[in-house]
Amino acid sequence: MEIQIIEFDAQYRDDFKKLNTEWLQKNFMVEPFDEHQLSNPETEILDKGGKIFFAKADEKIVGTASLLHEHGEYELAKMAVTEDFKGHGIGNLLMKHCIDQAKKLGIPKLVLISNRSLTPALTMYQKFGFRETPLGEVPYARGDIKMELDLRK
Repeated sequence: MEIQIIEFDAQYRDDFKKLNTEWLQKNFMVEPFDEHQLSNPETEILDKGGKIFFAKADEKIVGTASLLHEHGEYELAKMAVTEDFKGHGIGNLLMKHCIDQAKKLGIPKLVLISNRSLTPALTMYQKFGFRETPLGEVPYARGDIKMELDLRK
């Protein structure tokens, strides 16, 4: 199975919302902040200087991840892989692609907000060099850990 990482295209807008909603409903809940972002990816992510990427297996979109640009900071967010394709390294491919793209854009650091109950995700983040940092204010009720990756190294 060959996985391609591609950039956002309007034809995949529903896939972006579906993948993230599926993940949120399984693990937490869809908060109003999520609903707004997922329903308006162009204005809420892309027009603000962010990026959205997809993992594509054959002709099917099976994963997604985003770089959100908010308050002068870039956040790795909205990462999801559909259940049928978990365990195939797609999360790692998306993570590597996001980090590579952030470096190409000259972004000095990436942050992410997660939840301590998501042990596999936290392990992956640590494998890529993310380290815990003070939480501060976060827009998600589920967010109880903030991590960052210094890209200047």
